[in-house]
Amino acid sequence: METRSNELQSAIRAAHAAGVITLEKFGELSQSEIQGKDFKDFVTDVDKACEAAISSILKESFPDDSMLCEEGTVVSGSSGRTWIVDPLDGTLNFIHSFPVFSISIALKESNNELVTAVVYQPVLKELFTAEKGCGAYLNGKPIKVSNRTEKESFLIATGIPFTEYHYIDSYFGMMKEVIRDSAGIRRAGSAAIDLAYTACGRFDGFWEYKLFPWDFAAGVLLVREAGGTVTDFTGDEDVFQRQSIIAGNTISQPLLLEKAVKHFSAQAATNSLI
Repeated sequence: METRSNELQSAIRAAHAAGVITLEKFGELSQSEIQGKDFKDFVTDVDKACEAAISSILKESFPDDSMLCEEGTVVSGSSGRTWIVDPLDGTLNFIHSFPVFSISIALKESNNELVTAVVYQPVLKELFTAEKGCGAYLNGKPIKVSNRTEKESFLIATGIPFTEYHYIDSYFGMMKEVIRDSAGIRRAGSAAIDLAYTACGRFDGFWEYKLFPWDFAAGVLLVREAGGTVTDFTGDEDVFQRQSIIAGNTISQPLLLEKAVKHFSAQAATNSLI
């Protein structure tokens, strides 16, 4: 049976509050509620409202903790712990009324150890949760990564570059090999969902280059607590040092890592999150 710390309970409450906000506006978003954030990158009033709701709940519950949120909420606390929040992962999907998006909340210790994770998919009412050393869960039931071992049966998730193109040849070089060595590839548009689905065995593995902490923090802990392996593109388990994620089981993760090293070795060694 899942046990829930005060931290996990607060994160769940915050995710549910944000989920209510998304469902109230899903399919009803007006053009005036959408703003350009960067080249081909958007933010909506819903992203901001979700972030406000989440940060309010977490700050009230843990006033000494720091906070790093995608839409700009940054709090410098004294505890050494940091909440990492993506209030709406899959904003472009949300804008287009494509029902694949999530709320991602993680808690990181000062040594970069992830200790609490929540990924909530409001449309399906799927709540993925994990605490370090306590396993991973979907709606309160334990989950495990895929036990498939034949690469020809693997369903692999990824994210496709849409703003930076200097590494696109490396990306598609790797993708060509993954297509050859798997049953298929999916691109959901939410890294948090990709990782949550890897944690529960729907996907056999996941890779993406150039992510930010709010994209992957919760999902990384989910996969690890579900018995999977997560590294960056160099094989380093400290995923906060570089902008790359490879996740999977004991067969799929090394297979993806081998291809990443082959195609991304130059980029992965030099691109770090500052």
